[in-house]
Amino acid sequence: MRKVIDCRDYPSESRCTLTISGEEEEVVRAASEHAVSVHGHAAGPELLEQIRAALKNEMPQHA
Repeated sequence: MRKVIDCRDYPSESRCTLTISGEEEEVVRAASEHAVSVHGHAAGPELLEQIRAALKNEMPQHA
């Protein structure tokens, strides 16, 4: 099942609205890169763990 993480769920000063969805490892990698480059988080295992814990299942899109 695809996973999703949405910056709007974690309010910040930048008011980021980015949503990332895809296979779990893709989302964790992209979200961690985004968290470091845009939000100033420190890269490392703790960040990856926090991101993985925050993932949600993507809701199927209906036509």
